Amino acid sequence: MEQSMEPILGGNTQNTRAVGESLVVIEVRKQLYLAGPLIAGCLLQNVVQMISVMFVGHLGELALSSASIATSFAGVTGFSLLSGMASSLDTLCGQAYGAKQYNLLGIYKQRAVVVLTMVSSVVAVIWMYTGQILVLFGQDPEIAMGAGSYIRWMIPALFVFGLLQCHVRFLQTQNIVLPVMLSAGVSALNHVLVCWLLVYKLGLGNKGAALANAISYLTNVSILALYIRLSPSCSSTWTGLSKDAFREIPSLLRLAVPSALMVCLEWWSFELLVLLSGLLPNPKLEASVLSICLNTSSLVFMIPFGLGAAISTRVSNELGAGRPDAARLATRVTMILGVITGTSVGLLMVLSRNLWGYAYSNEGEVVGYVARMMPILAVSFLFDDLQCVLSGIVRGCGRQKVGAYVNLGAYYVVGIPAALCFAFVYHLGGTGLWFGIMCGVAMQMLLLLSITLRTSWEKEALKAKARVV
Repeated sequence: MEQSMEPILGGNTQNTRAVGESLVVIEVRKQLYLAGPLIAGCLLQNVVQMISVMFVGHLGELALSSASIATSFAGVTGFSLLSGMASSLDTLCGQAYGAKQYNLLGIYKQRAVVVLTMVSSVVAVIWMYTGQILVLFGQDPEIAMGAGSYIRWMIPALFVFGLLQCHVRFLQTQNIVLPVMLSAGVSALNHVLVCWLLVYKLGLGNKGAALANAISYLTNVSILALYIRLSPSCSSTWTGLSKDAFREIPSLLRLAVPSALMVCLEWWSFELLVLLSGLLPNPKLEASVLSICLNTSSLVFMIPFGLGAAISTRVSNELGAGRPDAARLATRVTMILGVITGTSVGLLMVLSRNLWGYAYSNEGEVVGYVARMMPILAVSFLFDDLQCVLSGIVRGCGRQKVGAYVNLGAYYVVGIPAALCFAFVYHLGGTGLWFGIMCGVAMQMLLLLSITLRTSWEKEALKAKARVV
């Protein structure tokens, strides 16, 4: 285990302070080096579905609300599940890389691909009956049938999305982030052209926008796969296909299942807002506006998501290498960065509130409603920013089971009941739904902060050593 700074420096307070400051600066640089490309990469990956919804939004209000409900249902039942299970690689690959067990990274990635492909096959069957399921849950039949048609054309994207998540995590945990950003950029630019061709030139409408997601995800994962195969940077971590990928799948599931629950419980609560909005008076307006708010929140969320990915990598690498003091320092630095980004982005959201709605709709009623919601989103984002970086710390430690319990309590004991109360008891509509979920985010942040401050980093380093042996 690494010694603390004071004994190393022989007790000289001035020298200790100077070295401490230099270590903080070094850590800030490391995190910004990771977070910058990861934020850009996450934004560009997220913008794919956002662009599809924007194209559909200009086809009419019914098309927008149908695509919005379909995207929410896809997030609830598919994308959140795959993203959550893939996040188990944050722990496994990150700690193995820190421990210099490089051969394990390729095996972990292949094992995750096998598991996620099997899960995708089950989810695809559910997606085939989306329209009927939505009607069963009381959604407007016209919107539900449109959503069912849209999501069936998204099934190819489901399988490619799982592959993409595994490749991104594999590179990210090795501190290889520039290729992730560049491949996402190429895919996002390609997506605009693909959407235009499928939606307008070929006349597929909203179905073309759904299918375009698969094409862009495939472009992204193909670029990353080629990089992994050809780059010298991955020569020690990727040694080709291995039969070991089909072994010890239960050991992966023991971490992947709580990882999925941790992500899904949070993701589901936000997507549930759009589904609940369909039960409000004037459901087409409420669903459209809540979807825009959710898309906006998801877009800016990529900033703390990138920070969370960076701190997850830093913590897992340092714990795997047996350096608990470095992991402790990394957590303190990232919390400060989280406050700075949360405040800055929230202010920008408030300043742009009167213009943002036009990106999704030309309807004055929709644009005005979005403008009223933006200040609420700004406050919610500050809490969400902080909880996201704290969640990254939890993943880096491999404590996803604890994170799952936190999210269960925060969102389903506090957030969702509060949202139902504000929206349907006090008749605050979509605004009330978001007020309620904001209460859940605040509770989640406070619980994760308490857990992080009480973490024994020495014990976590010992657990990491045992995990990768």
